[in-house]
Parts: sequence; C-alpha cells; structure tokens
Amino acid sequence: MEKYQYPVHYFQCSTAISPEKAARQIMLFIDQVKPPPKIAGETGVPGLKLDFNYGLRLQVPEGNWRVVIGNAINGQIYFDEGVSEKVVVSFEKFYIPWQIDVFRDGKKVFSHDFDPESQPVMFYFPNRAMGDSIALLPYVAAFVRERRCKAYIYIAPYLREIVERYYPELQISTTGTEETYATYYVGMYIDFYCGSPEDCRYSPMEYAGKYILGIQDLQKTRKFYPSAGRKIKERYVCIGAQASWAWKGWHYPHGWDEVVEALKESGYRVLCIDRDKEVEDDGIKVVMPEGAEDFTGELPLSERIELLAYADFYIGLSSGLAWLAYAVGCPVVMICGFSASWYEFFTPYRVYNDMKCHGCYNDARIPYNIIMKCPRHQGTPRAFECSSGATSKQVLQTIVRLIDDLDKK
Repeated sequence: MEKYQYPVHYFQCSTAISPEKAARQIMLFIDQVKPPPKIAGETGVPGLKLDFNYGLRLQVPEGNWRVVIGNAINGQIYFDEGVSEKVVVSFEKFYIPWQIDVFRDGKKVFSHDFDPESQPVMFYFPNRAMGDSIALLPYVAAFVRERRCKAYIYIAPYLREIVERYYPELQISTTGTEETYATYYVGMYIDFYCGSPEDCRYSPMEYAGKYILGIQDLQKTRKFYPSAGRKIKERYVCIGAQASWAWKGWHYPHGWDEVVEALKESGYRVLCIDRDKEVEDDGIKVVMPEGAEDFTGELPLSERIELLAYADFYIGLSSGLAWLAYAVGCPVVMICGFSASWYEFFTPYRVYNDMKCHGCYNDARIPYNIIMKCPRHQGTPRAFECSSGATSKQVLQTIVRLIDDLDKK
C-alpha cells in the first residue's frame, strides 16, 4: 500500500464498476506503477497538500474540515464529506477537470481548478509495448500542446530514441519520480477502469489516448522519417513473423515460406526484421522463414525505421513492427485474426478469414486472461484457427493488389 502521513480514503467518480472491484483494481495498480509517496503540492494552508500524481491526492490535517471535489466543466460532485487526518485519493487516474473546495469550520479556505499550464506533468508509460506507445504518443503531444504544460515522459529505454527524435517537446525522465503537478499513466487498459474510462477493446487502438488524457480530436501518429539514406539498391520488402505472443502469429502450414518464395520470384529481396530469429511461446515455435534474409537482432529502432522507410511494403502481424511501419508510411499487409478488423490502425491490406472463428480479443464477454489460451475452442481441432485460417493464397492475392496499387501511383 501507499505510505502517507495519514490513512488513505478512496473515492470513486464513476459508477462503471462496483466498489469491491475498484478496491481490487487499485491494489493491482499500486503494485504496477508504485505511486510516489510524497504529496508535494503546497496550498498555502498549513498541513493541506494537493497534487494530481496518482489521480487526485489531497492531504487533510486534523480539524473540522469539509472537502468538496467535483468536475469543473459539468458541475458534477464526486465527493462531499467531512475529513480529518486523511489523504483523500481518487480511484480514477485518468484526466478529469477537477474542482476542489476545502472548508474549515464552515468557511472556505482553499479552492483550486485543475490547470496544468506551465506546470511540470509526467506521462508514465507502464507498458513496454511498441505498438501501444506509438498509438498513444500523439495524445501526449496533444495534451502538452493544448494545455501548455511542461512535459516529462517515462517510457521503456528502447523507445526513448523515438521520443527524442519525433517528440522533442517531451523531456525524457529516467526515474519517473520528479515532483510534478500531475502524472498520467498512459496505457492500453482492458477492463481496468482506474486507468481509463473506457475498455480499450471497445474502440480502435488509436482512440485510447482520447479517453485517458481528455483529448477531443482524433490524433494521428507523427511521420517517422529516416535519419539516413537508402542503403539497399534492390527492391525489397520487410517481413515480421513474430509478435508479442505466439497466438498472435500466422500459423498456416508453410504460409511464410510460400510467401517469401513468391516474393523472391517476383524480384524482391525479402528481409526479416524481427528481433529474434526463433522464439517459442506456450509450445508454439516461430522460426524465421528459411528463404528470408536475416536482419534480426537487438538493433536500434532507427535502423528498423531506415529499412522500413525504403521498403516497398511490410508484411507482418498485429505487432509493434507493424505500427512502426505504419508510422514510417510503409504500406502494411497485416495478417491478423485474433482481433476485430477495425482494432489496429487502418490498412486496406488486412488479411483474415471471416469464415473462421476470429475477433475474440475484442469480445468483452471473454475475460482477457484466457484470450491467449483460445477461449472458444481450447482443446479442440479448431483451437487458434484465427491464426491459421488465412491461407497463403489470400496473403498472396493481397500482395498482388498492393503492388498493383503502388504501380498506379
């Protein structure tokens, strides 16, 4: 639990989940992000402190106090109680236009509307996933632009070069513990309503940042330009046969080998740019296609960006590499059946077999923790048919259509 000067008193703004479930989610959230124990914001009233570094946090000393917390835009009141020697903390950690009024002995002694202008604000990315981060970063930039705050960002080390190059207005934090006015925990939250007011499975990934950071307009990712010129003279395509989990893969028998062979016969070099040459997950082994050129390895993302920037197109899965290709502007053939066709970024070259079971990831009736075990057909011959249902013929036909479209430009 958090370590504060006084006991914690949680309050909920939303009725989306029960208090019992909210309590469980808070415990999980504390364990994941480890909120800063110090409430640094001075109010000018002795002993009364306020910040927004773990949702709203208000430290109230001993006395005859009344705290009223509401929404500065719609006037809704979330909390109105007498408080003494408590730390009042909101269940919600996402953007809310807070309005706080504090009374002592019946007289208003403090009032504050949330306003991050010119204030230091931390954007904490608890997840290392590249695709999630690429989808969410535009909303961080929009928050900084619209609310004119001084931004710090804590993000996985391997993603920092993307932030430094393409989002220079965001200052990298290596500790995530600066004494800031507010902190937002930016991630793709599934059935986790302290992190986001919406389950991210209900809408495309590119919408998630809207809900967490209170941005009205849809934001598109910035173009990731290469830092160096073309190094490969021949026409080539990049492929990625791996994703974060094997169940996201394409497992049609010999599918990758057939695609690679067809591309080579068409005069393309085929570069596999996965991080690993071979991975195994839950008994499923994924190996780099035999006919592809080995460009795997723990390489800087700048090198992947350069390869994708000059490739004719990219073929892969619902993965961080697909998002990287999308950000670069490289046409993407995405082979994916576990998620709904609208979930990832839009590409006209998405391949899945809608006559097979598909889309369980976006079926909110299914608990997320069993998705990767094939929730509908585990233990039957149909298990993971979403990842094997798309045939190599489908993929090759999609590639032909893409090449035709490129030739028309």
